[in-house]
Amino acid sequence: MKITQVAVDVLRVPVDRPYVAGGRTVDANWHVLARITTSDGVQGIGYVVYPRPDLMTTIGQAARELGEHLVGMSVLEPEAAWNKLARRGDWVGPGGLLHVALAPLDIAVWDAAGKTLGQPLHRLLGGYRDRLPCYASDGMWYSLSPDELAATARRHVDNGFGAVKLRLGKEPAPELEARRVRTVREAVGPHARIMVDATESWSLNQARRTGRALQEAGIAWLEDPVHHLDVAGLAALRRELEVPITGGEHLYHLDAFRTLLEARAVDVVILDLARVGGITPWRKIAAVAESHRVPVCGHVVPEIQIHLLCAVPNGHLVEYVPRSQGILESMPRLENGELVAPQAPGLGLELNEATVRRYTV
Repeated sequence: MKITQVAVDVLRVPVDRPYVAGGRTVDANWHVLARITTSDGVQGIGYVVYPRPDLMTTIGQAARELGEHLVGMSVLEPEAAWNKLARRGDWVGPGGLLHVALAPLDIAVWDAAGKTLGQPLHRLLGGYRDRLPCYASDGMWYSLSPDELAATARRHVDNGFGAVKLRLGKEPAPELEARRVRTVREAVGPHARIMVDATESWSLNQARRTGRALQEAGIAWLEDPVHHLDVAGLAALRRELEVPITGGEHLYHLDAFRTLLEARAVDVVILDLARVGGITPWRKIAAVAESHRVPVCGHVVPEIQIHLLCAVPNGHLVEYVPRSQGILESMPRLENGELVAPQAPGLGLELNEATVRRYTV
């Protein structure tokens, strides 16, 4: 059960179809992949993924340096491991690059713990359920025309998804943003839910005007309408609009989430596994959200988030963006619009070693 070896690699995994997101061309998904090996021969894996190369090799090197301090620790003590590594790097934290470098190591420790105990991670973490509804979020960028956006959304619904999420925020008028939603509605029919991610694009006044137009167009939620640090603005929108306000993926530590929740600024909290620093802090943030009667969702990496969201009573929806599909033997199973948590020990994920070797930087 003692950790004897830690290895960290950086991978550049090309995408099938390059696209534009946030004004930048995305031609690959970059991973920082950590593997830990125990004295019993168990290997745990963990990774973070980002669709751009910025600082990914730096994060990889930081994870290697932190990982050296895991040797000799028990995989059954992830809380002690996380805190030890956080203290080693606390002069550049909490949050930021420290949390993102910590995350793949923490995930790998939990994976190894589940394998050591012979339990799937969702059961080890609480076992509230074994599946959750998910929404398709891949390929629906604001760089697409309304017709291209609608065609992509239609493909997702045809593949069994009951909800889709569009990126908006670059049209010059609220009516044009609403037109994109209505075009998608015509394509997906009356029953599919349409969520909107505004990617922090608007001022508060813009968000008010556009939020009302999108509300009339029938969206199911409005994500990140203003900057994530404008907690007062988010709270004002939540009071003024009927559509649920969601956010949180840009936050790093528990105190920031507590501020967001105490301000009653969101109806749903979204947690980014890399930014919060892995599974160990993710659980604590979800518990604080539950104490405020607020559901939680995950940001990307659905194959890992499904375990965490299934483990807690306030797990809500899984965002399905399979950015790591290329390095895995298979993704968790989709069934009737739900993602099913793997039943194998740990994460229940198996790396495609040939692909990992091919794409290691």
